[in-house]
Amino acid sequence: MTHMEDAQLVQDFLGGNHQAFNKLIGRWQDRIHHFAYRYFANNDDAAEITQKTFIKAYQKLNTLDDAGKFGSWLYRIANNLCLDELKRVGRKRATSLEALKTAPQTETERAADSALMRNEAIVLLHKALLQLPTEQRMVVIMKEYEGLTFREIAEILDESENTVKSRLYYGLRSLKKTFDSWNINKEVFSYD
Repeated sequence: MTHMEDAQLVQDFLGGNHQAFNKLIGRWQDRIHHFAYRYFANNDDAAEITQKTFIKAYQKLNTLDDAGKFGSWLYRIANNLCLDELKRVGRKRATSLEALKTAPQTETERAADSALMRNEAIVLLHKALLQLPTEQRMVVIMKEYEGLTFREIAEILDESENTVKSRLYYGLRSLKKTFDSWNINKEVFSYD
């Protein structure tokens, strides 16, 4: 997905082609949903945040100054909606094993054991992420899960790149401390 194609779709939409926005949704819906899911570990919340993100984007697309930065702008909307949801609810979301389960890939017992270990590792990781301060959690998710660059994250959060790097460093350090306090080492996360 290129910035140029997004920019053209934005321009097309602003020029009256409403199908262009549907194409933008098709290109970005899964990424925004994954972002919200990784933040809340709840499919319903992720779907709601995704829907609200695109509604707000549709309503405010004419305020986007640089169409080439549509992706960063969209993540900023999703990020703000996630923060608003946390404030509205007034609590940290609990991560349930059911929300994170994946079906075993094969019917062999080895695959079932592997799937169970993978599920347990995912649950532990989400529980550890939920313990991070919001600013650090967002940066860790954007960098480590979404694969965004420091520059993109800085644009989304409207912070300097050094601030983003610092939050990532402290967030990852806090995760390591959490795992150490739980007596969990990296072998837990390396399953076959």
